[in-house]
Amino acid sequence: MGPGPGGRARTARAPAAPALRGRSVAHHRRRPACRAGPGTGTHPAGNRGSHQTRNIVTAKDLVMTTNTPTLVLVYQRTSLPWVFESAQRAGIGLVLIPRPDEAVSEDRLPPAVVDVLRLDIEADPAGALDALRRRHEENAFQGIATLYDPAVPFVAEAAELLGLPGIGRDAALGAQDKRVMRERLAAAGLHVPGFVRLDDTDDWTKAAHLAFPVVVKPAHGFSSLGVTKAESPQSLRSVVDEVRETCRSKLGRVDGLVVEEYLDGPEFAVESLAHAGDVQILTIGYKGDPQGPHFEEGVYRAPARLPEAVQEDIRREVTAAHKALGITDGPTHTELRLRGGVTPYLLEMGARIGGSGVSQYIASRVTGIDFAAQALRIAVGIAPESLSAGPLPTAVAAAANYIVPCGGSGRITAIHGLDELRDDPRVDHVVQMLFPGDVVRPYPDFTGYPAFVLSRHANTAEAEEFHQFLERAIRIDYAADDTDHRDEEQQA
Repeated sequence: MGPGPGGRARTARAPAAPALRGRSVAHHRRRPACRAGPGTGTHPAGNRGSHQTRNIVTAKDLVMTTNTPTLVLVYQRTSLPWVFESAQRAGIGLVLIPRPDEAVSEDRLPPAVVDVLRLDIEADPAGALDALRRRHEENAFQGIATLYDPAVPFVAEAAELLGLPGIGRDAALGAQDKRVMRERLAAAGLHVPGFVRLDDTDDWTKAAHLAFPVVVKPAHGFSSLGVTKAESPQSLRSVVDEVRETCRSKLGRVDGLVVEEYLDGPEFAVESLAHAGDVQILTIGYKGDPQGPHFEEGVYRAPARLPEAVQEDIRREVTAAHKALGITDGPTHTELRLRGGVTPYLLEMGARIGGSGVSQYIASRVTGIDFAAQALRIAVGIAPESLSAGPLPTAVAAAANYIVPCGGSGRITAIHGLDELRDDPRVDHVVQMLFPGDVVRPYPDFTGYPAFVLSRHANTAEAEEFHQFLERAIRIDYAADDTDHRDEEQQA
């Protein structure tokens, strides 16, 4: 989960933040601090607004000592504040590698950022690794991390090269390549649907023997990009072709697919923290029951209302998956389905904090534990201040993310209902990525999510009621877009 390929986030009620692809809007409400877990530190009261609405902490302002650890943070959106604020609370300085298409003003840096390195890890990974090596030799840093799933293998390789803490390249491969992940989970005896890996998409007939419906996934996709349901063997080839084209146009490469049997049952997200092989499950949240064919994400509410026995089955399955994939240290974001409503089957496990930091918001609000601060401590080689491999922490509140659906396609002419939410006492953040004038193309061409609405509640039932209200309150108007028609005329 994340803002998506075209995502941008901007902070309302204040000057715009340094923006991805030019502009972004994220409103952050100030609230009293939530309770912190043992040794984790509190969220400062009255200091929960975005970095635009308070004094900016820059490299000149941040007092650094020889004992202050420094971490390289790769491709994090600067206008999503949560991980930057956690780093500040943890006393960790950040060297930011912004995304190549993100304009970052060095006189308006997010909290805890002490330096900026402009590297393109996707177009020139070898050059980026060499630049990091030289930077480390000149001014050593203690760790490297990312919340951006495609960057996980690069970060693991950089950590190995520089002798820094990390999960290792092999574990990163298992967490980022869905073909390898499925094979390793199956080899460990975990619950896995029938699946076939397609290293060559022309070999789609290898999957014809599976029980239909099936789901076709890019091996290296993210944010549900390209994930498509095929109802019958007769439709499989066209779906494989569709997903292959999505990979080519959105990811810039076609390097394999996974075809797996569709799992019925509701979807859940699990936020976890591992250290030295011990795994603490922080939260289990409800993600809806998407039926396909394209699995657009919609809600995230935690804690999930589940029987204790089912929660324990999820905890055991997720803990075992860490071992199967070799993830011994750091945060993970796991998505799974309860087949038949009872048996957990992992969809995927990411070796990162999920949703560009949304998982930090959810986990910290539900448990009072500063998830990202503890993850950053692990990344610089410091033991987390609180970790228990036992039962889930007691929930102190409920937290939720409503992912505004596109609800159509074309050129956006108006978005109704978001502005009114900025003064709603239940709402902490409105993160807007799409705006009037933007073009939303129909699936499978995934444009991105219009907005996130992050809120806190006394319990999950209230969060569910609030999401039902948002379904009625938010509406997007579209006009027909003739861009494709003009492109066709120009090509003719």
